[in-house]
Amino acid sequence: MCGIVGYTGQRMAEDILLDGLRRLEYRGYDSVGIAIASDGLKVFKDKGEMSKIEPTIPRWDGSMGIGHTRWATCGKPSKENAHPFVDCTGRIALVHNGIIENHLALRKELEDEGHVFTSETDTEVLVHLMERYYEGDAHAALVAALAKVKGTYAVAAMVEGDDRIVAARKENPLVIGMGVGENMVASDVTAVLSLTSRVLYIMEGESVIVTAGGVTIFDRHGSRVERQPTTVTWTLEDAEKGGFEHYMLKEIYEQPTAIHNCLLGSLDEIDSGAVMPDIDLSTVKLVACGTSYNAAMVGKYIIESMARLPTTVELASEYRYSPGTGESPLTVLVTQSGETADTLAAAREARQRGCRTLAITNVVGSTISRETDHVFYTNAGPEIGVAATKTYITQLISMYLLGLRLGTMRQTLDRTEVRHLSTELRTMPRHVSGVLDRASEIEKAVDMLVPARDIFYLGRNINYPTMLEGALKLKEISYIHAEGYAAGELKHGPLALLDASTPVVAAAVNDHTRDKMLGNISEVAARDSPVLGIGVEGDRELAAIVDAMIGIPKVPSILSPVPLTVVLQLIAYYVARKKGCSIDKPRNLAKSVTVE
Repeated sequence: MCGIVGYTGQRMAEDILLDGLRRLEYRGYDSVGIAIASDGLKVFKDKGEMSKIEPTIPRWDGSMGIGHTRWATCGKPSKENAHPFVDCTGRIALVHNGIIENHLALRKELEDEGHVFTSETDTEVLVHLMERYYEGDAHAALVAALAKVKGTYAVAAMVEGDDRIVAARKENPLVIGMGVGENMVASDVTAVLSLTSRVLYIMEGESVIVTAGGVTIFDRHGSRVERQPTTVTWTLEDAEKGGFEHYMLKEIYEQPTAIHNCLLGSLDEIDSGAVMPDIDLSTVKLVACGTSYNAAMVGKYIIESMARLPTTVELASEYRYSPGTGESPLTVLVTQSGETADTLAAAREARQRGCRTLAITNVVGSTISRETDHVFYTNAGPEIGVAATKTYITQLISMYLLGLRLGTMRQTLDRTEVRHLSTELRTMPRHVSGVLDRASEIEKAVDMLVPARDIFYLGRNINYPTMLEGALKLKEISYIHAEGYAAGELKHGPLALLDASTPVVAAAVNDHTRDKMLGNISEVAARDSPVLGIGVEGDRELAAIVDAMIGIPKVPSILSPVPLTVVLQLIAYYVARKKGCSIDKPRNLAKSVTVE
């Protein structure tokens, strides 16, 4: 979960590296480092965020270099553990994202040979392995080094006196930005957008030689690979804050557009079977991690309601180690980045079990798109804030589209129902805009939550997992302990924790559980817990039993998670802002979880 950037061309490499690292800092921000080919090999690295470290970085000439922003997985955040790493000769520099599982054995082997280590990291073994195998060809040395390791990697390296950057990937993303007389290596497209919109996606097991004049790709067997660049439709402006205080707030406000883009053409594609052709199935299994897991839980309610199809949800980190049942359900892998390590492993396991697989992801060309039978792209655009917002909302939209498709296939929805739900989905951008128009009211309503150490989020039916997502957002960026609960479970333990110091956020929409939900809220209020209620605009019964109420537009109850989610995102954002937290870069978290 780190950011890699490399540049070779005619311009000052340092300027381009630092710009790319700023754009990749959401992937890791506990340390920063660069290596520049400038009258030898110059290296600078230190612990801390870019904004604090950048003024201390020396200015070096040189038109080739590599850089790295780290999120610690092996070795604590420190200057010594920061990348790039340099070999004992001081001629080879290397940056890495991933985990080397056999690094302890390799380290001992290399130390016995006389190699001196300066860090606690697993990565450092790679640069010493390159030193061992280097005989004038950096690419051959990297390939030989990687043949010795077990684990995952995206890696880039350079050698003093050589005009090439060499790189490779296994289960971690790597892209090449194709310019004119200049090229870049990066973990993410956002790092190269200032240079070019033409990118080459490096595939699993491939290695690459990058020079100012061209790019050569090799497969795992050493054969050359021909591949045409892809033109990225995102612009540099798409990845900027656009006047908002934080990326997260900008991305919350981009959700009406994101929903529109997710729906654009997709209703027709779903109906025609272009996304998922007719297949004979009896069950569905949704597999995901984190925020995507919450979207999958909402998806269970949607699919069972629309398609009357038994649906289960499983954490990707658990699925891959489960024994399986011998059945072969349609297995839907949900991942924002398409690079989530556990979800990729689950996709491979599902295919080994003979399951038909469908990926729901935001990133075109990501690994998951190549390792599943079918792919649905959410088209949310780039998301920089670590806490997912518009990628989550488009995952919800994808679940509705999948439910419509399966319901049509199984004839559990008639044409009138499909038309009605499709029309209602098309109104979602307008309803979300309506919620955003009330942001100032939400900002005032959260004052009751700011002092709390613990908060419960309560919901029922399809909005139980929605409240799980609301609690996750709050804990991610405000560092308040928040628990999402099915409201009917209050009597089975959590009620003992409620008192005047423990606020509750409760959702009660106009569905078949509303009366039960109002009863649950009354139970909470009787324990003196302050209650922030979220319900349909004009709900006087709810307003009468809560301390403050936030209204959402009246929509069909099955679609209520969409406007409710936006309210919950704004609650988390405003609480975190009032507490002075680092909203876009919460501590200990990174955007793309590419290690187990």
